[in-house]
Order: sequence, then C-alpha cells, then structure tokens
Amino acid sequence: MSVSQITPTLFLSGADGPLNATLVSQKGITLIVNATISHASPTYPGVECVRVPVSDLPSARLGDHFDRVSERIHCNRAGGTLVHCAAGMSRSPALVMAYLMRYRGVTLCQAHRWVQESRPYIRLNAGFWDQLLQYEKRLHGKNTVRVAAVQEKPIPPPRMTRSVLPQQPKSCLMLVPRSPLMSRPALMSRSAVMTPKNRPRRGLKSSSIKF
Repeated sequence: MSVSQITPTLFLSGADGPLNATLVSQKGITLIVNATISHASPTYPGVECVRVPVSDLPSARLGDHFDRVSERIHCNRAGGTLVHCAAGMSRSPALVMAYLMRYRGVTLCQAHRWVQESRPYIRLNAGFWDQLLQYEKRLHGKNTVRVAAVQEKPIPPPRMTRSVLPQQPKSCLMLVPRSPLMSRPALMSRSAVMTPKNRPRRGLKSSSIKF
C-alpha cells in the first residue's frame, strides 16, 4: 500500500513503505517506527529504527508504547518519521493517533478523522480502540468517541437442502462519535420487556401491571 502523509514530517504506511529507499530519501526520513513482529527493518545511513514488537490482536498491549513512541516522534527534529506496520491499517494508525492526541492537542475523535482523511482504509481492532480511549481519558480527562458492538439483523435462512445451511448473524464494531447532534439510542431494559408472564390480562388496565 502507499505511503500516507499525516503532517509535513509524519508518514504512515504498510511494511512496503520503508523498503522503498528512494521514497525514504525523498521524504527526508530519519526515523522509522516498525510496529511489527516479523518484518525486518532495513538499514539506511542516518536513519534510526524504533521497534514496537506487538501483534495485531485485541489483546496485544500496544498502549504500553504510546508514550515512548509519541515522545520519540516529537523529538525527531532532524527529519521525517515513517510509522508502519504490516498493512498500515491498525497498529501504526493507532500509534499515530496517540501521538496526535499527546503532542498536537487533539481529541481521539479529531485524531481519527485526521488520519482517516489521509488514509481512508484504516481499521483498528477493538482492543486498540479501548487502549486509545484509556489514553485519551488520561490525557484529556474525557472520551470523545465510544466503540459500540453492533449485532446485525439475522438473515432469514433459505430453504434447507443438504448443501445449504442457514446463515448466522454477524457482529461488527461501529465507531460512534460523541456529538451534540447525535443522541444515544434508547435501549429497552429487561424489566420493560413484555413476557407471557407479565402481559396484561383482558379486562385489566395497563397501569395496573407491575413489572
């Protein structure tokens, strides 16, 4: 995938980015942040490499590196910085967003929009979102986004045959910005759900029903 420019001196890419010696030279890269386990870092004269050996798994502790990587990016005054992971979609965008929150003073919602405008196909896993939310809370004392688990409506199964099985509902993650224009969906509590036991009997007023 291509190299995306976040700021005049900060770039984001997949593992192919640092392999392009011409690009590294043209962009004036003097620091490469390698957020992978299996991809080796190329060696260039005058270019420092910082390794962040974290897997792209929700359980991986990428947040343990937020402060260290953000500070190193901020202190790289000699030239540009390239942050990369395997595909440039999860680990490296999360590190860049952490840097933007700490040293550019933006919220997590703003940092996500900033990075997404330059690299529209970023897709962080749920664990990294949780760690970014914790980081934002520590830096700014509040959260500006929430990650909500969304259950898709089940698809009616086709007629059963020996070779066709009913499709199962899938779950996905939805990033929901906290905004004055967006209200949280009303949720029906369990106590308000009508069950055969508490349905009103004929001839009784609904106000007499106790939940």
